[in-house]
Amino acid sequence: MLVEHYPTDKRFEELLGCVPELSPELKQINSYLEDEKLYQLIWADLAKRRPQTCQTGRNSTPVEVVLRMLVVKRLYGYSYAETERAVRDSLSLRQFCRVYLNDVPDDTTLIRWTQVIQAKTLEKFNQRIIQLAVKRKVTRGRKLRMDGTVVEANITPPSDSHLLADSVRVLARTIVRGQAVLQAAGKKIRSGFEDGTQPARRLARQIGEMLRSQKAEAQRIGRHHYEELLALTEQTITSAVRVEKQLGEQTQRNAQRLAATLTHFVPLAQRVIQQATRRVLQGEQVPATEKIVSIFEEHTNIIRRGKESRPVEYGHKVWLNEVEGGLVSHYRILEGNPSDEQQWKPSLNAHLKTFHQPPRQASGDRALFSEPNQGLAHDLGVKHVILPQPGHRSNARLKHEHQAWFVKGRRWHAGIEGRISVLKRAHNLGRCLAHGLTGFHDWVGWGVIAGNLAVLGRT
Repeated sequence: MLVEHYPTDKRFEELLGCVPELSPELKQINSYLEDEKLYQLIWADLAKRRPQTCQTGRNSTPVEVVLRMLVVKRLYGYSYAETERAVRDSLSLRQFCRVYLNDVPDDTTLIRWTQVIQAKTLEKFNQRIIQLAVKRKVTRGRKLRMDGTVVEANITPPSDSHLLADSVRVLARTIVRGQAVLQAAGKKIRSGFEDGTQPARRLARQIGEMLRSQKAEAQRIGRHHYEELLALTEQTITSAVRVEKQLGEQTQRNAQRLAATLTHFVPLAQRVIQQATRRVLQGEQVPATEKIVSIFEEHTNIIRRGKESRPVEYGHKVWLNEVEGGLVSHYRILEGNPSDEQQWKPSLNAHLKTFHQPPRQASGDRALFSEPNQGLAHDLGVKHVILPQPGHRSNARLKHEHQAWFVKGRRWHAGIEGRISVLKRAHNLGRCLAHGLTGFHDWVGWGVIAGNLAVLGRT
């Protein structure tokens, strides 16, 4: 049964008299988390974990404890295990998380509850935080700056040979487990399957060694190894399809789970084969939008932003709106690698939805400049539109951009780079460690929320 909170513990209150009280930052954050609407957003998601979550079953970890421990996790950049250990060992964090002298939920419990909270809920959670900040006069939404960054997926730099080896490894181990389940159920299985994991790894390594050389003989040998690896992957897929069909006829839970795994990975392995065949054997240039760079995080995009230090990045582009006071009022995860110029209008509309009025000043970098974008902002009621024009500028444009308000606005806009840096360094927004596209959205949402709460805690 879903529990809202632990009862107040008088013994714990007496114990707190012997230790320092909460830090000013945690006190301030605590005052925001006491908001009933914030609590209800999380409660509504956790209540949907099971059909009878609110009526039957043993008592769950309280909603209040789950929420606050997840905030602590991203506030200090902890892992789930580190969060459990930090809260268990600190009376201050026990007080902040409302655990008192009860058992601290372990890391696996936190992971299960985290997966129940929806990405849309986190967006509403962040909007509510901004509303509370407006009520407390931390911000009024009069100034808006926007920029994009890339949050990387948790993958290694991809190559077709290693993707093929990964496909063989995942399918082969699932086939072996599936055959064991079928044998236990008394089903006859077709013998002759050989686990190609080690040969696939060896071939992938040899391909890498050969293709690093520019010699024609090495290139020929590398191409031959590719053909062997492709054939091995196709053989594994054939066996996987056969075992998947047999497992699908079983009613046991583990059989259904293994069948679902094969159903998920077989099409991905087939895409990798097609991609490698087109690129290596046929010499075709495969567009980035058609490439798959990981069979585990297949949602990952290939992003080129023209940065010399990082010419290619693998993950998702995230767009941020920041208002005065250092708060990220809106964030969204973009599909593919759209141009920055297209983000001006959605960002202004999101600001209007949150603050119900246009900003007095709105700024972006050169990539957002266009005459329609400037006109749109003026039509919405933005007084100062700060979009520097790229390339050659006329004398009139130079005079416009040298006005005091424009120069001052450009200097203020530069602060968003610092905000992005803090989110990446302090709140783990540089690389997503969660799995799947849903996990990616949740990871970004909690990172932005933690960043905003940290700012409010210092205000």
